[in-house]
This record gives sequence, structure tokens and C-alpha cells, in this order.
Amino acid sequence: MTNTVDAQAAAAEDRRVLRRMARGETTALAELYDAHARGVYTLALRIVSNVSDAEDVVQEVFTQAWRQASRYDVGRATVTGWLLMMTRARAIDHLRARTARPDGVIGTALPDMPSPEPGQETAALSNETVTRLRNALGELGESFRRPIELAYFEGLTQTAIAERLGEPLGTVKSRMRTALTRLRALLYDEGR
Repeated sequence: MTNTVDAQAAAAEDRRVLRRMARGETTALAELYDAHARGVYTLALRIVSNVSDAEDVVQEVFTQAWRQASRYDVGRATVTGWLLMMTRARAIDHLRARTARPDGVIGTALPDMPSPEPGQETAALSNETVTRLRNALGELGESFRRPIELAYFEGLTQTAIAERLGEPLGTVKSRMRTALTRLRALLYDEGR
């Protein structure tokens, strides 16, 4: 129960920080970075498998968060979820750019932001959240779970997932949509 209360308090604080960012308060960006940089970095590194690219992704995500803070929608995702979705998208962009331009420079640097300690791969989410997510994923059948794992943990596009699984693209899209709906319901019910 305490972990749930702590998680709710942290989520409320994240929303306050984003509102401050939307008003242009640079200290709020530093607070958001301090709270989430490790999780963003961990996911980015898992997808791009390259320390330098992962650091670039972190910069891009927080730059994007700064620019889009006023457009954050509480009803769509938690701040953590919002940041991790941006991380996934930026990391996939890096993979594509690396294929197209191996020596290309992407993004702009954030001033005065320390590195999120690249040598330490720490969990992006609390142990309780990881356990809840693993349990929910375990309740999905293999045909629904596997596309989600490939997309979120390996950074594959739906087209690449369809190729790897030997399934039609439409089937993969449908299964992913169904899986995400089920996961949302499972995680919401479990969080009550």
C-alpha cells in the first residue's frame, strides 16, 4: 500500500514539474531530468546498444519534453510512460539514422545537464512496477506478448516484427493493439 501511495505522490509531483516546465521554468527541467534520466538512459541503451547513441537519445528526449511540456495529456499516460514512449521513438530514430548515415550527428545538446552515469544500468521503473508489468505480460498469450516484447524491449518496428514472426503486418498490428488494451486493463485493475 505504501508503494502505491509513494508512486501516486511521485506521479503527482511529475505532473507539477511538467506544468512548471510549460511555464518556462528551467529548474523544472533539471528536476525532471534528475528524476528520470537513468530510466530514459537504460531504455535507450537497451534499444540502441551504444553508449554514445543512448546519451544522445537522453538529450533528445529531454529537449522534446521541454518543448512539448504544455501538450502533455494526463489522461493518456503517466509522465514516466510519456518519457519512455519518447525514448523508444527517439532510439528507433537513432537506429534508422545509424543505418542511413553511420557517422551522422543527430540532435542538439541540452546545456548544463550531467550524464546519467552510463556505466550504471539501473531499472527504469520501481521493483513493484516491474513486477506488476511482468505479471501482466505473463497473463498474455505468446502471440500477444511476443510482439510487445519485440517492440518495446528490442525497438523493432511493426514491419520488422511481422517479418521476424512470419506473420502478416495487419495481424501484428491487431495483436499489439489488443495486447496493449489488455495490459492497460490488467495494470489498472492490479493498481487498485
